[in-house]
Amino acid sequence: MFKLKNYINGELLEPASKHYIDNYDPSRGVVYSLIPDSDERDAEQAIAAAKEAFKTWSITPKDTRSAYLLKIAAIIEEQLHDLAVAESLDNGKPLHLAKTVDIPRAAANFHFYGTGILHYAAHAHSMEDTAINYTLRQPVGVAGCISPWNLPLYLFSWKIAPALAAGCTVVAKPSEITPMTAYLLSEICIKAGLPKGVLNIVHGYGHKVGNTIVSHKDVPLISFTGGTKTGATIASIAAPMFKKLSLELGGKNPNIIFADCDYDKMLSTTMLSSFANQGQICLCGSRIFVEKSIYGKFKDDFVAKTQKLVVGAPMDDKTKIGAVVSKSHMEKILSYIELAKQEGGTILCGGKQQTVTGEFENGYYLQPTIIEGLSYDCRTNQEEIFGPVVTIMPFEKEEEVMLYANSTEYGLASMVWTQDITKANRVAMNLHTGIVWVNCWLLRDLRTPFGGVKSSGVGREGGFEALDFFTEPKNVCVKLK
Repeated sequence: MFKLKNYINGELLEPASKHYIDNYDPSRGVVYSLIPDSDERDAEQAIAAAKEAFKTWSITPKDTRSAYLLKIAAIIEEQLHDLAVAESLDNGKPLHLAKTVDIPRAAANFHFYGTGILHYAAHAHSMEDTAINYTLRQPVGVAGCISPWNLPLYLFSWKIAPALAAGCTVVAKPSEITPMTAYLLSEICIKAGLPKGVLNIVHGYGHKVGNTIVSHKDVPLISFTGGTKTGATIASIAAPMFKKLSLELGGKNPNIIFADCDYDKMLSTTMLSSFANQGQICLCGSRIFVEKSIYGKFKDDFVAKTQKLVVGAPMDDKTKIGAVVSKSHMEKILSYIELAKQEGGTILCGGKQQTVTGEFENGYYLQPTIIEGLSYDCRTNQEEIFGPVVTIMPFEKEEEVMLYANSTEYGLASMVWTQDITKANRVAMNLHTGIVWVNCWLLRDLRTPFGGVKSSGVGREGGFEALDFFTEPKNVCVKLK
């Protein structure tokens, strides 16, 4: 059984405890590798290494930091196939999705910040002939980066790349559910010659490793992506210590479809925004609101297309819906489907566990599910399910659908489908979300800010906003006379 190792101070190390956690292949429901069951000893060793490395990395020229990031990006691109296979095996997602989205985006993250840091500028303010003020952007220190299981390397690199580019050193904890590509990134960093201690990756549980990172006095900033409850716990620890916080949390995203939309484009994109990655993307549109005049047609077409989606082994090219990430997560999703029935919902398609034959018969597969007949404020429509489950609901007036869309505690993303540009802008302005996609979904420009409002998070990732987070501004005032 293959044993993963921690990456601390440039070396691959066994956990101090010598204990390991079972790592499951969700497509087969079997243990296929072992994860370090690290504890505070490993985390503290990593923090000490990062603190020491910060002394030199923080003053390393931008060109040099850039070169390391670009080299890491190039190696990820070279190893795209192997990384995609590892991601698919570890997470349960279709291989073609990992090949076309997850791994290319991870490489793009390193490439973007490897070049972006060269163009990151500060400001100067002249006080005529009295003085000149200029702003220095200086790296904060050791960054604690904690990432989720749904887009493992994609989101892991989304935090690490800007932190390293800005001159911070990093202690990172990947999800214990999907650790494999983070481990492979360790090997890539060694191959790239990244200086010791600049990046440290510690595997294990949140209550051991994550808690140590969040509460440690030598880690002045935390970037976390995950559940809202965990984010609240992190904030309760970090805020009294005055740490910088970036929290990208849950979502319950509305997909608003007006009758004047480009229907075919809307329908094909809604299939993706509903079920991509088994619905395990925080940006998926899990609440679909359709203008009443086209609701019947949409329902029939949407159900028909969903019933044709192939649920199966991730490595099969025909598969559109792979395995969900774990048995416990599958059971959680099924419990919400039962809740929807109790709340008066009608299951239009799906709603059950899917059996895949042969070696995959014990895998964690679910049928993509569509539910109608629920009130906008029921639990099913208010709580994050994070699976291949969507609800559909008609509306008549714009004011009505805005009430529905903004009714949840979450405010991450939203979609608006209309050919009326005035209406599109008006609706976008009034949606309580950090991201609004008009006539598209998941179209990302890496220069733009990413994040949510309300219980969907604090702060913004992406673009120069991320470099702002990992640096502190210092104003220098020079008197001229």
